[in-house]
Amino acid sequence: MSRIHEALKKAAQERSAQLAAGTAPSFLEVADVPRTAVPLRELDEPTSPERSPAKGGSFLRYEDLIKGCARPIWKTDARMSVFEGGDDGHVGAERFRTLRSRLYQIGGTRQLRRVVVTSSLPAEGKTFVAANLAQSIVRQPDRKVLLIDADLRASRLHQLLGAPRSPGLSDYLLGMADEFRVVQKGSESNLCFIPAGSEAPNPSELLLNDRMKRLLDLMTPIFDWIIIDTPPALPVHDASMMADLCDGVLFVVRAGATDHEMATKAAAGFQDKNLLGVVLNRVDGDAGYGGYYYSYPSGEEVKKSS
Repeated sequence: MSRIHEALKKAAQERSAQLAAGTAPSFLEVADVPRTAVPLRELDEPTSPERSPAKGGSFLRYEDLIKGCARPIWKTDARMSVFEGGDDGHVGAERFRTLRSRLYQIGGTRQLRRVVVTSSLPAEGKTFVAANLAQSIVRQPDRKVLLIDADLRASRLHQLLGAPRSPGLSDYLLGMADEFRVVQKGSESNLCFIPAGSEAPNPSELLLNDRMKRLLDLMTPIFDWIIIDTPPALPVHDASMMADLCDGVLFVVRAGATDHEMATKAAAGFQDKNLLGVVLNRVDGDAGYGGYYYSYPSGEEVKKSS
């Protein structure tokens, strides 16, 4: 956890610097995502579609899911997407390509298909990170991503994508809709989305439903990545429950805003749940904290300046 503590310390330092200077942070950095010795050319090789067992012993194929799912017109909020407008040279887009590469490197050494994105408290950027990470992955050839809004208490992913909120995850978990009704396929190539769905009075109980695991087991073989936006970790336990069903957790910290003690407490709760690292969101590029860290298998740490 030493590098994670350092990332949280940077957020606290950024907060103090911002308050003193009256400036607003504008960039994103990645901290403590381990590096492995996987050649980048291997990470770009497309994967072949697989089939997933469905009801009655049959199989769900990606092509069949796409044919049967909803196809609404998405109107992505350009203010919340670093890729909107085709500006892939945007500094934010490059940060998300860096994050994408780190995840591919980890995935080269162990299973990494389902990723939870969370934070300690609201308004730290977890939804922004989840959406832009998904968009960065589908910009590679033949990569298929399923983005799930599991923040049933305060969903926002549908607003960012400009997509309908329902039917969605809650409707599926309540048994009121099947996977074909809740999955949306928008204009983004190979990006699918399950919104939060109708408001439900018992979100935690719904996420504990066996249907949540069944849905993930059904979708995992036909997507390269499943990115799941969850509620913040401190107010409720939803993120922790979802982490038990997934392969890793990305923890988002907002520079200049996140309280160091609260973030440390929240991150510590994921120590035994494959905490992949910290994404330091809204970093001021001129503040001197623009570094990210690699961790080698030997344990040696190397800092690389941006």
